[in-house]
Amino acid sequence: MPLPRTRRAPLARLLSLTAAATAAALPLTLGSHAGAVGTARPEPTVAEVPAGLARAAEGESPLVLWAPSKIETTAYRGRVYTGFGVRLVAPTAPVEIRAHRPSYDEEIAATWLSPDGEKALPAGSMTDFSGLDDLIEVELTAKGTTRRLTLDGCLGGYAQRIRPDAPARNPYPWGCPYNPFTVGSVMGLEAGYAAAPIDEWSNRLRIKPGKYDVTVRIAPAYASFFGISSDDATQQLRLVVVDEGRGDSGPGVGRRADGTPLQPASPAPAGPGAEPADDGPRPDLRSLPAWDIGLNGKGTVIRFAATVWNAGDSPLVVDGFRAEDEDHMAAYQYFFDASGEQTGYQEVGEMHWHAENHQHWHFEDFAQYRLLGEDQREVVLSGKQSFCLANTDAVDYTVPGADWHPENTDLSTACGGFDAISVRQVLSAGSGDTYHQFRYGQAFGIKNVPDGVYYIAVQANPMRNLVESDVTNNDALRKIELRTTKRGERRLKVHRVGVVEDQLPDWMRRAITR
Repeated sequence: MPLPRTRRAPLARLLSLTAAATAAALPLTLGSHAGAVGTARPEPTVAEVPAGLARAAEGESPLVLWAPSKIETTAYRGRVYTGFGVRLVAPTAPVEIRAHRPSYDEEIAATWLSPDGEKALPAGSMTDFSGLDDLIEVELTAKGTTRRLTLDGCLGGYAQRIRPDAPARNPYPWGCPYNPFTVGSVMGLEAGYAAAPIDEWSNRLRIKPGKYDVTVRIAPAYASFFGISSDDATQQLRLVVVDEGRGDSGPGVGRRADGTPLQPASPAPAGPGAEPADDGPRPDLRSLPAWDIGLNGKGTVIRFAATVWNAGDSPLVVDGFRAEDEDHMAAYQYFFDASGEQTGYQEVGEMHWHAENHQHWHFEDFAQYRLLGEDQREVVLSGKQSFCLANTDAVDYTVPGADWHPENTDLSTACGGFDAISVRQVLSAGSGDTYHQFRYGQAFGIKNVPDGVYYIAVQANPMRNLVESDVTNNDALRKIELRTTKRGERRLKVHRVGVVEDQLPDWMRRAITR
């Protein structure tokens, strides 16, 4: 059985600290090699999205540089890991660069597949395959002193769709190759997508806590080559560096910066989209019985794991797009035909920034957990009402259309940071999403619940906002019994489901609850 993923903040913080310890051992470099280091990274906070991102879709520049007006991050052992929150946006057409090395004795030749035909990049634009050399120029000014940096950039950073009517997928590879013996590469951005060109982990800066005025620009030589206007090639922002001694642990643990509300990142779609054809592929959400059920040490909380999976012949794809409120996204479900081509979309709810302990984006109303009495009436409703969808578990890869190599298995990409322009959350056919209910509020508080027979009810798509092929199989019940011993200790009996042994061994439970 695969190790289920947990959404507990301490584990995420542990991963960040581990990645930071690795990064701290790396030498200082000015090169930015997106994808060359692991995905665990600090997520900065953003105060305002400039309206220029929405206007980018109407511009003529093939690439547009976007940046938040303000970003706040935390120094870690005297260093700051930041990509300054910048994005490269392909507003109207795909931007694709192909590179090849004829032999290990020859330099890399790179070509831009422009709308007007192939254009060879100037010699020396790529000394290796990790990106375009010296693509981004940065100036940091504080107290009259300016520091200048020149950073490499990769077009293959984690791509985010910036408007609902953009193509369903960014077809280009994630990240740029870093193997020294790479022979050829492709990097690019689909139209209507944005990606971070600067890798934070390979660009650690030794700067003091404080406030910095930052100017970020696409280097003039590249702006001229691609035909990028001066306005589209330059952005200014305020960088606030907070000392790690002010209570944060780990690098870049974000704080919400004060500022005016966000403006829409992209215009709303022109129409409501289209529902899938009556006989077309659809996801089919099903719930598994609650499992790994137990009491906390005081006997006041029932803890359990809950899995909702997709048994349909189509993935469940939900994209969120930043709206006017800084912690809000409008969520759209997308539909596909049997060939995997997108056929339509419709708005299905909202995503919200979960700031209290998860520190990522949650889709509302994906599932609901209830404790029912023996008469199957609700006794306790779990406080867990929003979710970050990810393919954490392989449930049944024999169903028609099962995806044996699902994307979105990594919570750092599925859930998004506070600076996200948009977020994509996917539940692929054959895969499930498991949540372990360790926190009070997610699990059931039973301090005042009397002894007796109960059922843990897991329900998928409770508000029926999501479009699926069958809603009659969305619920699952698991029978349990509560009793109190003569010594006043609470005891829990979990009724078995067939021959399945569903209790995790102690070592595994300890591993996922740290």
